[in-house]
Amino acid sequence: MGKNFEGRQFTGVIKFTPPLYKQRYEFVKDLVRKYKPKKVADLGCADCTLLWMLKFCNCVEVLAGLDICAAVMKEKMHRLTPLPADYLEPSERSLTVTLHQGSVAHKDPCMLGFDLVTCIELIEHLQESELEKFPEVVFGFMAPSMVVISTPNSEFNTLLPGVTVFRHPDHKFEWDRAQFQSWAQDTAQRYDYSVEFTGVGNPPTGMEDVGFCTQIGVFVRKYPQTRELVQCEKPTEAAYKTVFKAVYPSLKDEKYLQNAVVSEVMFRAQIIKRSLLDHLLSEYEECDDPTERKLKLQCSVNCFSEDFETLAVEKSMEPFVSGNVVYIPLRKIFSFPKVNQLCGTFEKFCRLITGKVTLNSDCSAVMLHTENENEEN
Repeated sequence: MGKNFEGRQFTGVIKFTPPLYKQRYEFVKDLVRKYKPKKVADLGCADCTLLWMLKFCNCVEVLAGLDICAAVMKEKMHRLTPLPADYLEPSERSLTVTLHQGSVAHKDPCMLGFDLVTCIELIEHLQESELEKFPEVVFGFMAPSMVVISTPNSEFNTLLPGVTVFRHPDHKFEWDRAQFQSWAQDTAQRYDYSVEFTGVGNPPTGMEDVGFCTQIGVFVRKYPQTRELVQCEKPTEAAYKTVFKAVYPSLKDEKYLQNAVVSEVMFRAQIIKRSLLDHLLSEYEECDDPTERKLKLQCSVNCFSEDFETLAVEKSMEPFVSGNVVYIPLRKIFSFPKVNQLCGTFEKFCRLITGKVTLNSDCSAVMLHTENENEEN
């Protein structure tokens, strides 16, 4: 405790807004938004709340959680399951979420290759023997680009009502800022990381010398991890047990991409068809003479019946009516931004819809029946 704090007592009630756990999670989310890691692992993930929040970050493609207690993960892991909406509108990115049961004192190859590893309020729960192994597992073996570790700041405890020794009965220790920074700097130096310190949970006005309620160390690897080193250190057997895995539907999977393209094609084709038939109907209704009206209608629906294929080439962007069929050129549909964005190339577009929608003989246009729309009018 700083000298300036000695002899003072704080009698107010500490209330964090937002709650302290949300501030810790928001701190991680801000880092993810800034650095855009693709693969994130949360060690000591508990009820998976942080993982659930991170699954909405568009840059993240792989999420992994590790906890010693499978029961606490299973309570809320259903939140990580894809929803019906995820299948109706698949994301452009791929996303896989996996939960493992195991100890952070053990190495497992499933935790290799991550960009960011978070350890939120974890280390204070470790036994001394586990804490000794923790740096080698996380910084030596896993060696992610960035590690975030948060832990209680014991200097803040005198401001918390009811706290006599530790904040939680399962805590094995709680460090002050000097102790945490000493451990973090030694660890960073040993494994070629840099480390910066910050925190969340501001102290009351006038009590700033106690520091944040939660202290945080952000470690950044100085040098790229060589693949040879990682391969050399891989254990021969897995140490963790997988308790959950979810693979989200993605447009990177051609099955979902094809469904999305076909759905968009039919949607656009129906709009074009309706617009064309409405236009023909309006021309028909403008004629006062019944005989002229009948001739105009027959001309409207049959004017493209002869030599249609030649006209389709010459006017490749224009829809046609022949008899009771509307022909909508593929080039017309491909010109819509969403279709173009989904497929990238016209050749890929044609390949994805072939066999899924009705095309004319030379596969240059979508065919839709007018049904009984003209007859009804």
